[in-house]
Amino acid sequence: MLMRALDRLEEILITLLMGAATVIIFFAVLHRYGLSTVADVAAWARGQEMDWLFKSARGAFSAMREISFTWAQELCIYLFVWMAKFGAAYGVRTGIHVGVDVLINRLDTPGRRKVVLFGLLSGALFTAIVGTLGAAFVWQIGHTEQTSADLELPMWLVYLAVPLGSYLMCFRFLQVAWRFAHSGELPHHDESRVAGIEEHAMVPVAPIQGVAR
Repeated sequence: MLMRALDRLEEILITLLMGAATVIIFFAVLHRYGLSTVADVAAWARGQEMDWLFKSARGAFSAMREISFTWAQELCIYLFVWMAKFGAAYGVRTGIHVGVDVLINRLDTPGRRKVVLFGLLSGALFTAIVGTLGAAFVWQIGHTEQTSADLELPMWLVYLAVPLGSYLMCFRFLQVAWRFAHSGELPHHDESRVAGIEEHAMVPVAPIQGVAR
């Protein structure tokens, strides 16, 4: 139950981060191109001496300028950093990371098991080191008043993605290694399968009478 809740939380967090970044980028781009379009309309209306359109476009331009999206780029960068760190852990759990296993598959079963376990444990060790170094860096920067440029967020909060994502990735490596040691199976992602769409067997349809085949 606890592991299922962790898996679900991981998926929800990645989805929310990706969705938030997409929405923010969409409105930021829409706002930028909207400003330029309204400015062009105002310039064209002024040249055509269409005062009503010029005043309307100028009013719309002034109203749109009151909305600032200068923070959007910075926030999206931070959202993608967090999404990448937790997405990497999700990739270990589901087996979607790219790997070259041509030589490993040519080994005999005992040799293959040892090499795979060594690789998984090496990944766990590496991510544990990165997580520890990241935690130490977050602790140090947390005792300063350093903030981000636009949002003025505490930078320790931004860099917190490094230890959290790395430790979660370390846990996923250990989880996969444990399962492989006991069952000999690795998580595998089927590229032909789309989530939410089940494959159905093709049912042969009898030919319609009178229609040439």
